[in-house]
Amino acid sequence: MQIEVKGRNVPVNDELRELVERKFRKVAAQVSDLARMEIELREERNPKIAESQVASVTLYIKRVKLHAECSSREMAHAIRLCADDLARQVKRDRDKRRRRREARSGPPQPAV
Repeated sequence: MQIEVKGRNVPVNDELRELVERKFRKVAAQVSDLARMEIELREERNPKIAESQVASVTLYIKRVKLHAECSSREMAHAIRLCADDLARQVKRDRDKRRRRREARSGPPQPAV
C-alpha cells in the first residue's frame, strides 16, 4: 500500500510518518498492494476549537473510496482514531463484497 502524508499548518517529520505507518499496518494487511492512501494532518488555528489536531484519511482501493476524519487534542490520538475507523470500514467493505460474491454463485444445485 502506498501512503502519502501531507501536512497543513503541521510540519510532517519522520516521527509522524513512522507513527502513520505503524498505526495503519492493520489496514495495509487487509487491502492489496495497489491501494493508495492519502493522509492530511492539519491544525485548526481557532482558539475556540479544543480538539484542534485533525487527521483526514482517504483510502483508494479497487472500485471504492473510503474516508475518515477525526480530531483530538493530540495528533497521535487523532491518527489512532482514524486508523480504527478506517480498519472498520475496510472490514465492512470486504465482508460486503464477500457476501455479494457468495450470493452470485448461489446455493449448489442438487444432482439428479
